[in-house]
Amino acid sequence: MSLHLKLHTKPEVPLEADCICPDKIQSLKNNEISAMTVFHGNRQVQLGEFFDCKGKFDGEITIDGDLANVKHVGAVMSFGKITVEGNIGLHTGAAMRGGEINIEGDSSDWLGPEMIGGRIRVKGNAGHMTGSGYRGSPIGMQGGEIIVHGNVKNETGHVMRRGLIVVGGDSGDFTGVNMLAGTIIVLGNMGIRTGAGMKRGSIISFNNEAKLLPTFSRNCEYHPSFIKFYVRYLEELGFSIDTSCLNSAFERWSGDSVELNRGEILLSTNKSK
Repeated sequence: MSLHLKLHTKPEVPLEADCICPDKIQSLKNNEISAMTVFHGNRQVQLGEFFDCKGKFDGEITIDGDLANVKHVGAVMSFGKITVEGNIGLHTGAAMRGGEINIEGDSSDWLGPEMIGGRIRVKGNAGHMTGSGYRGSPIGMQGGEIIVHGNVKNETGHVMRRGLIVVGGDSGDFTGVNMLAGTIIVLGNMGIRTGAGMKRGSIISFNNEAKLLPTFSRNCEYHPSFIKFYVRYLEELGFSIDTSCLNSAFERWSGDSVELNRGEILLSTNKSK
């Protein structure tokens, strides 16, 4: 049986629980885990004041309850698996280096900021700044994968350098803003100013309705050979893909010309959606 943390007292203000991390829990007994320090607002309290701790840590942690006000779960984790059976709060998987976080509900803002490795998977929606850098930081997501089956809000992949972000629904405004490298795939609609200030990297849209900035120039229309590999991979992840996109061309746009003009946005020309 994996370690099971069940929320018994809902925090009235944000609860900073970066101690819920395989790296910090792996050598501890249950009573020691319950005694770990968390911050409830500006007060230091014990984890046991909010969570019941059962089972035994075997590399996996299951968290149950309304965690919308619980922050920093899985921060800087390097191995193991965390399963959140519901919604989760801010900064989940911050600077994550490895392992896996599965969220059965929705995630709040700042999902996987400055992530280095591993995988985060969200069955519901995610908030603003998914896979981004913190304000003032020149580098955001540096590796790993963030898979969101629902929608995301603004500034997904801000200053992203490496890695993969997949959005099964719609993305908000400024997707890939100031992007340095990496790949973002959006299956639904994208908001305004996609790729603003991007230097390199790829933004792939399976929807042909995107409105791009005038600082992006259309290069050509072609059939990227690598799209079929992404489609197969997305199907393995549980996404339902219209395979007619394999036979349709993509428009390639270069930008942002206010920067290096070496980024690319690929827009599917498939009209059957």
